[in-house]
Amino acid sequence: MIGKITGRIEYRATDHVLIDVRGVGYLVYCSERTLAGLPGVGEVAAVYTDMLVQETNLQLFGFTTLAEKEWHKLLTSVQGVGAKASLAILGALGPDGIGRAIALGDWNAVKVAKGIGPKIAQRVVLDLKDKAPAMMAMGGTVAEALGDHEAEVIEAPVKRRAPAAAPNASAQSEALSALSNLGYSPGDAAGAVAQAAGEAPDADTPALIRAALKLLAPRE
Repeated sequence: MIGKITGRIEYRATDHVLIDVRGVGYLVYCSERTLAGLPGVGEVAAVYTDMLVQETNLQLFGFTTLAEKEWHKLLTSVQGVGAKASLAILGALGPDGIGRAIALGDWNAVKVAKGIGPKIAQRVVLDLKDKAPAMMAMGGTVAEALGDHEAEVIEAPVKRRAPAAAPNASAQSEALSALSNLGYSPGDAAGAVAQAAGEAPDADTPALIRAALKLLAPRE
């Protein structure tokens, strides 16, 4: 199983790139969001990959973060969601966006993805609701995981682009952990943190915790 590749982009298409790794070309399908974050032709790209094995076909799907890759695997576990539908959802919302939509039960947000109807959108939210908190706590980019040895795969020095992480991804993770330690259920904690983060994208951990606690407080 191919889990990650690092190489030079030979060409780009609307839904995939060809990455040359020491003379071997890998055709990697990506979401629109991922493609937009990759460098241009001739530059080095590093992507995590997931392989789809079918009777007469093998396909590689590429992601710039482990969180995105894990969301892809979760999304394709939902009945009616294939690889292309998963990439459409991730392309429209991104890992943080899909996590927030599921935590808030906002299937309308999922429905904005190309080719996703209301039934599939609702199924995604319902089937993955209990798994959203753990996924929302994930973070890190390919750039953070690359070591010097992997950077030497391409002989000529080429400038690489690292995708930007969500402004408060780590703060959301820490806030989720704090609320769980306070005894709140994963679903309630995830929903509150998602709403708080949506209202204040640049909030730090203490601010997110305070805002989430206000949302979780019983109303008279």
